[in-house]
Amino acid sequence: MPELPDVEAFRGILASCAQGRRIRRTEVYDAGVLHGVSAGRLRRELTGRRFAEPERRGKWLLARTDGPTVLLHFGMTGELVCVTPAEPVHAHDRVVFTVTGGRQLRYRDQRKLQGLWLVDEAGLDRMLRDQGPDAATLTRQGLGAVLAGRRGSLKSVLMDQSALAGLGNLLVDEILWRARLHPARRAGALSADEHGRLYTELRRTLRSAVRAGRVPPRGSWLTGRRDDPGASCPRCGTALCRKRLAGRGTVWCPDCQPDGTAGGET
Repeated sequence: MPELPDVEAFRGILASCAQGRRIRRTEVYDAGVLHGVSAGRLRRELTGRRFAEPERRGKWLLARTDGPTVLLHFGMTGELVCVTPAEPVHAHDRVVFTVTGGRQLRYRDQRKLQGLWLVDEAGLDRMLRDQGPDAATLTRQGLGAVLAGRRGSLKSVLMDQSALAGLGNLLVDEILWRARLHPARRAGALSADEHGRLYTELRRTLRSAVRAGRVPPRGSWLTGRRDDPGASCPRCGTALCRKRLAGRGTVWCPDCQPDGTAGGET
């Protein structure tokens, strides 16, 4: 699933492919990815507009123009690709923007779980008003505010987009493994030392993942080992545990992340 680093990479693709370029044509190959706007209206509203500097907020990408904003969410399998118009249409290309300079920006998505919205500023505010602070800009004090008084597990709070925007399943498991914190620990019951470790590893993990444009499946990362047969911890070699927490498949090391579930989810 695309998380903050992936969406930041898509922001870079949009900027390099289309920023400052005029939209010559908008083609909708599958209206099932459109939300609150018809294919016809999307074409009418965007043809002749110029893409402005894009923004990312959490897992959302804001493709701003000199008119309305195209708001994109990538769900499980969405992505943006930049190609030439001569490139054959892919089976999963859902919406294609042809811009000046001989480029096409394509929204490609196999499972179509999210998609595109067309919004003005008021609509954008309504769509994103319930989001928590962006994980990439979070301060240590901001993390304290996110966790303060929370009775849920660390896993559930860190994945809650209304508490903290941008983190998904892979990032949260990676961060907690690096911080040596069990995913079922109660979020509001960390010591000062544990809070400091969590913040440090959140920042380090995000920096590395954003540079890679994804949560990289490196052998030294939990992400690189979690799906191996008989998966073991990259740090200590202990067999990894796997359980469903916060509604998601969760992986941790029972040695590096000792169980401390008092008050948290089980």
